Amino acid sequence: MTTRRTGLREQKKQATREALRAAALRLALERGPDNVRVDDIAEAAGVSPRTYNNYFSSREQAIVAAVTSEREARVAAAVADRPDGVGLADAVIEAIVDQYTASDAPGRDALLLITTRPALRDAFIDTTTAIEHPLTEAIAERLGDGDPHTARVLAASVAAAVRVALEQWLQTTASSSTASGLVVPSGSLPNLLHTTLAPLKPALDAAEQRALRHRHQ
Repeated sequence: MTTRRTGLREQKKQATREALRAAALRLALERGPDNVRVDDIAEAAGVSPRTYNNYFSSREQAIVAAVTSEREARVAAAVADRPDGVGLADAVIEAIVDQYTASDAPGRDALLLITTRPALRDAFIDTTTAIEHPLTEAIAERLGDGDPHTARVLAASVAAAVRVALEQWLQTTASSSTASGLVVPSGSLPNLLHTTLAPLKPALDAAEQRALRHRHQ
């Protein structure tokens, strides 16, 4: 019975989170993010402002969450689900690129909203930090060598590499601005991710080789 109650509570929390981020994005697209208050988002989602604050610390965080929802969990799950025959480095890089360029990536309107608002761009880039904890667990499980520091350092490095790629992708330059002032993301995101993650491949390979040697000792 306790397990069932816990499951129902988690489902309710997830539903509330989804309602808040959906309301935040809808209102931001309708009114412009500067004209949306936390109270407005809470009311549209049918919860109190106090409840809102239990889930998000700002309106920007909620708006961006509608675009990046659960991505960090999907990245970690993708790493964990890669077959044993796929090396750790390839598993991590493929998972990152797949999840950041998935077919359910944000639509044009949502992307333009983020790229044309500095506060939203910053919040979007900051979401990379959420990758670290679930990815640490996925890498540690793959390595299985009982060294949590290695997995954490590798996951933090991956998060940093993704951040650099996103910063470059969203960089505002004169050549990437349209006549109407809209900012178009520059460069190919898959290519940028491969480029920024490439320097980490030797470290991921080395950690995997060390773990394999420990297993055979």
